[in-house]
Amino acid sequence: MGTLENSVQLIGRPGADPELKTVANRKIVKFSLATNDYYYNENHEIERTSSWHHIVAWGKIAEQAEKYIKKGKRVALEGRLRTRVYEKGGKKNYFTEIIMNEFVIIDRASSDEQVADS
Repeated sequence: MGTLENSVQLIGRPGADPELKTVANRKIVKFSLATNDYYYNENHEIERTSSWHHIVAWGKIAEQAEKYIKKGKRVALEGRLRTRVYEKGGKKNYFTEIIMNEFVIIDRASSDEQVADS
């Protein structure tokens, strides 16, 4: 496999359980994922900041996401960035989301291996 030009990997916690919907006869889930970043402030103390990312998955991976991904449980995912542009009130707005290709549940409720690929 060659180098991927548009690839992102994240580890974080969903803000809510993904909900499976059908759009144009295709299964889709959308959810937000919180990630943390740590840095030292001017007093040499560790500070934490959180970022929220919009995640989208289609088809089989969407079905698996709804089944396994749960609010607050750590998940590692891989996907690609997509930025959509839309106009509202005569102003262009940009919305960036991650199209999820695969995920792994890091927090496990049982000893079952929970891995999903598209």
